[in-house]
Amino acid sequence: MPPPPPAAKRAALPVPARPWRLEEAKARLSEVVRLAREAGPQHITVHGRAAVVVLSAEDYARLAPAASSSLAALFGTGPFARLERFDPDAARDCPPLRDPVRF
Repeated sequence: MPPPPPAAKRAALPVPARPWRLEEAKARLSEVVRLAREAGPQHITVHGRAAVVVLSAEDYARLAPAASSSLAALFGTGPFARLERFDPDAARDCPPLRDPVRF
């Protein structure tokens, strides 16, 4: 299978003027995938509303680099990874927001 053309050549390739209807995309899935690799993202609608976008693996990796790394690396970029001193007991010391219900 040949690699997809570079991004510079993508602009010259035909791109559908309208999104694919789900029924049409299912019937012509090979063409949808080929166009996603060669021409760029392919939009698919369900009942006339935008539902999904089919991307090439190259485009997906470029847009979501964290998804291609490990789960540990993803958590390592979260907000708690940047805290110098995080005290989980401090969160437990807070009083309840409302009085307990008495029966």
